[in-house]
Amino acid sequence: MHHANHFYGHADVMATYAGLRKPPRIWGYLQHGWNILDGFAHGTNFAPGMPKFVWTDSVRRRGQSMGLRNYSVIGSVWLYLLKNHPNLATPAKKAKGTLFYPFHGWEGQNVLGDHGRIVASINEHETGPVTVCLYWNEYQQPAIRKVYADAGFRVITHGYRGLHWRKTDADFLLKQLRELRGHTRVASNRLSSAVLYGASIGLQPGVYGDPMVLENEHPSFGGQARIKRLWPELDQPFVPAAVAKEFTDTELGVDHVVCPAEIRELFRWND
Repeated sequence: MHHANHFYGHADVMATYAGLRKPPRIWGYLQHGWNILDGFAHGTNFAPGMPKFVWTDSVRRRGQSMGLRNYSVIGSVWLYLLKNHPNLATPAKKAKGTLFYPFHGWEGQNVLGDHGRIVASINEHETGPVTVCLYWNEYQQPAIRKVYADAGFRVITHGYRGLHWRKTDADFLLKQLRELRGHTRVASNRLSSAVLYGASIGLQPGVYGDPMVLENEHPSFGGQARIKRLWPELDQPFVPAAVAKEFTDTELGVDHVVCPAEIRELFRWND
């Protein structure tokens, strides 16, 4: 099983959906985040002939245009998480405020930017209570946490996504779902998986503020300029609900979700 299949507990979510207690080896590569290219991180070394499980047909088409093959479109893991937890299908009774996700780095790349400017943008657009969710990479830096805490925001992290099969928080996505359910709005300084997840369950989304820069970002993804060019309607502090629903349904692959038996067959989880 490729180690990225475990990120954010994705393999565990899919195993639960398929009726298994623990995830066996997934025979292939599982897309783990919203992606505007071929579905995977730049430089992923694909083993010849191995399947690639992606969220949408647009991802498949882009990958095939680059010479990649063996795609199966199954929708995002987030959609399977929602099916695993029907008790979280509706907002919490006391849901309020905004859950804001600053753009983040990871083990191999830091994010470069001024968190103080993000605070100023939040104060400009939000009126209710604000929770700032930092990725573990930034959360472990006290100076960054302090910028948001000093602004009066609640500061949290959903946990560690895992790397090379180690320290994966299998409940990462579930923690994210529970936090989102406690808010009425989701926002970020970049269009991202977190914004899509929140919008998919009815939170009012927003994208605003300094988008920051990822250290040594590879140009194959086109950067923020490409995202703004392709989806200008999503690049605003208050995205209309109808626009958000159409976008998230498409980009998360709502029409491509398959049944548990098919997941077991595709992943080679049958005996």
